[in-house]
Amino acid sequence: MHTKTYKVKGMHCASCASIIERTVKKIDGVENISVNNGTENAKISFDTNKTNTESFNKKLEPLGYSLEISESEHKEHLGLNQSKKEKLAEIKEMKTKVISALPLAVISVFVMSWEILAQYDAVAEMSPVIEEFFHHLLPLLATYVLFVVGKPYLLGFYRFLRYGKANMDTLIGIGTLTAYLYSFAVTAFEDVLKPFINTESTYYDVTIIVITFIALGKYLEAKSKLKTGDAIEKLLNLQAKTALVIRDPEGKPASYGAGGKEIEIPIDQVVHGDLIIVKPGAKIPVDGTITEGSSFVDESMVTGEPMPAQKKVGDTVIAATINTSGSFTFKATKVGSETLLAHIIKMVEEAQGSRAPIQALADRISSVFVPIVLVISFVTLLTWLFLGSLFVPFSQALSFGLVSFVGILVIACPCALGLATPTAIIVGVGKGAKEGILIKDAATLEKLHKVDTVVVDKTGTITVGKPTLVDIKNFSNLKDEELISLIASLEKKSEHPIAHAIVNYAQGKSVTITDVASFESVQGKGLKGWINNLEYFVGNVKLMQDLGISFDVSKIEEFTAQGKTPVILATKEKVLGFVMVADEIKKQSREAIADLHKLGIKVVMLTGDDEKAAKYIAKQVGIDDVVAHVLPADKLGKIKELQEKGHIVAMAGDGVNDAPALAQAAVGIAMGTGTDVAIESAGITLLGGDISKLVKVIKLSKITMRGIKQNLFWAFIYNIVGIPLAAGLFYPIFGWLLSPVFAGFAMAMSSVSVVSNSLRIKSKKL
Repeated sequence: MHTKTYKVKGMHCASCASIIERTVKKIDGVENISVNNGTENAKISFDTNKTNTESFNKKLEPLGYSLEISESEHKEHLGLNQSKKEKLAEIKEMKTKVISALPLAVISVFVMSWEILAQYDAVAEMSPVIEEFFHHLLPLLATYVLFVVGKPYLLGFYRFLRYGKANMDTLIGIGTLTAYLYSFAVTAFEDVLKPFINTESTYYDVTIIVITFIALGKYLEAKSKLKTGDAIEKLLNLQAKTALVIRDPEGKPASYGAGGKEIEIPIDQVVHGDLIIVKPGAKIPVDGTITEGSSFVDESMVTGEPMPAQKKVGDTVIAATINTSGSFTFKATKVGSETLLAHIIKMVEEAQGSRAPIQALADRISSVFVPIVLVISFVTLLTWLFLGSLFVPFSQALSFGLVSFVGILVIACPCALGLATPTAIIVGVGKGAKEGILIKDAATLEKLHKVDTVVVDKTGTITVGKPTLVDIKNFSNLKDEELISLIASLEKKSEHPIAHAIVNYAQGKSVTITDVASFESVQGKGLKGWINNLEYFVGNVKLMQDLGISFDVSKIEEFTAQGKTPVILATKEKVLGFVMVADEIKKQSREAIADLHKLGIKVVMLTGDDEKAAKYIAKQVGIDDVVAHVLPADKLGKIKELQEKGHIVAMAGDGVNDAPALAQAAVGIAMGTGTDVAIESAGITLLGGDISKLVKVIKLSKITMRGIKQNLFWAFIYNIVGIPLAAGLFYPIFGWLLSPVFAGFAMAMSSVSVVSNSLRIKSKKL
């Protein structure tokens, strides 16, 4: 089985998507197909031994559709993609047609308004000369609009007659062609038909205005839809376009010593093993490892950290991050579609093309909608002709019947219905990507808005995830800097993570680290050595007890209860002081937990750490419940336990050791520091591991779902109110009939209002 994503040409509405799905599904070898009206993409899983792209197009082209392999499938994301250029060309063509039709629609509205106002004596009736002029002009204008601007709708009608497949174009085609042909018959055979019907009423203006309104609506919709996909384009534009590599005369990767020369090449020509030079201010073209030089790199795109990160030989660098100061050379390890940025782009594209469960309702309705509308419109026409003619003259009944027939076909187009969910999802997922929130699919985004309990891991989620020096207690005559200098000088020789934390602190404070003579490690207890002719000991309480140095343990108990680890400095005679090392709480943790509480969400912390330490940290940040001493398997059990109590649980962890629990939760959220594993393992990845983004993604989910529900309301309301009104159901009571012109306007506006409402998500604050 092979899965490919295709760009779909010729698709206009939800019923188009339904036709494509039903047609392709019948092809032998196709396992699954999902068509998205918002992104105009089709994702097909098929057996390559049984079928291929040509087979799909052979079935679809007679119906007016075609599939093209989408850019992300066969290109390594370079610049503005081809499908975007084609879309822009298509929009330009639509604009030309709309501009040519608008003046003709204005003339038609002018004629129609004059005739209506004259009926109520608001203006004088047209003079015979002017009336005769318009009598000959309108058929010409209607012929141009129907056969040039309205050509797609006529083709929709033709395909319906030939293949029995009806979509939005079919409805517009039948409606406007009927209005045109009726009017043409009345104009051509006026004298013959005069005894039977009202030959003064023609519907050329309806044909002109309806097609113009719908063409305008589709143009505005296409323009708006293009805006919904901005996030992908912004991600694509983050990439460097070229790379400065060292190559030998034959064009193979080389180093300076091996006769290599610097050459600038397009990014898609970079290969594994290339040595790439990055100068200050330049973008890093691909992922790799530094082999020479050092610098500070702005990685805010991936980590969300505003401060540039120091990079030296052996450190990894990520494509699209920016070198701020020094020059360095690095070896390319991931190129093209392997880079982290390419992973992110692919994930955003797939999420934007996926379906939310709420869309299933709209899809089911859309698939049966067009045939039902066709039946309703014909039944309405016949009802007016047979029942209506009992109460009003036949010519009037025929006129009303025709107006109702065209009105129903025009207003009932399920265009807005098909756009309601995908446009909101596209904007929501794109907004998330800009905020460093990667959403795997629409279903995850939908589930998240119902979550009432968030389970968080302690290390790396609530805390920084690495030991830091947090407290200094000095009992000697030494200054704090001197105390730190002595401890750091001894710890410099140790490989323990706590030793690294102390040394890093000393270096950060520019504290002098001196040489140690006769250094010795005391297994499991600490270190000893001579500095400036004095012997010093650094270690835990056990070391002090073994040395027989008196020390009041109560001085450190308060700290150890908080999960802090003491490192004590002493001479042979006495304790000079101690420092405390702990995994520091992230700055944003307190505020994030408070914000989750405001959203009505309970927060539970699961950790493998000591209970006292865990409870202390939980109290510091305001967490509701703590479960300590848990293994990854126990975390899974706790998630199940919460779910059995009826809670909808989201789990936030680091995406690697929390994988079972992340998979069990309704929504798994990886606090990713930009790792591929984190991106693959969870439904949502928060780049940089910033817990405040957890609040943002829940808010984003609620905003997006609200947008979808509003869209569905608008899409349904136009049809629910419009169809009975167009059918003339209210005519016997209130004398109301919906003109096809207003039906066309309403139908165009329904699509535009749905897309515009989705675009509002962009402006919402998280």
